[in-house]
Amino acid sequence: MKSLKNTIALIALLLSPIAFAQTATTKNVSGQLIDPQTNCILRYYYFPNLEAYYDTQKNEYWYTENGQWIVADEIPEGYRGYSLYNKVNVVIHDYDDDDPTQFLSRHKKKYPYITKNNIKKLTASIE
Repeated sequence: MKSLKNTIALIALLLSPIAFAQTATTKNVSGQLIDPQTNCILRYYYFPNLEAYYDTQKNEYWYTENGQWIVADEIPEGYRGYSLYNKVNVVIHDYDDDDPTQFLSRHKKKYPYITKNNIKKLTASIE
């Protein structure tokens, strides 16, 4: 009986890496992360408070200036004090083509920027 328990425990131990291997959320194909649900390359970051994008393949920023979309290697001087690494960005999971700007209105609704002033509007009130 003891050897049967040891055998079952050994089989479970050997099969456990296979079971856990199925829980990955992204695939890495030739250095690019791919969303398994949409099968899109995780190519763009969206910055809600700037209404701008960053293309990880081309290392370019997309932002508006005077109503026109600009593509540049750096963000403009007016944004220089903004920290791109303060976690106020969203990885776009459902698009990996060359023009993310066509979905700006969708991204603005889906990922609104929450400032300190308007967070009270979004939280429950006890009054």
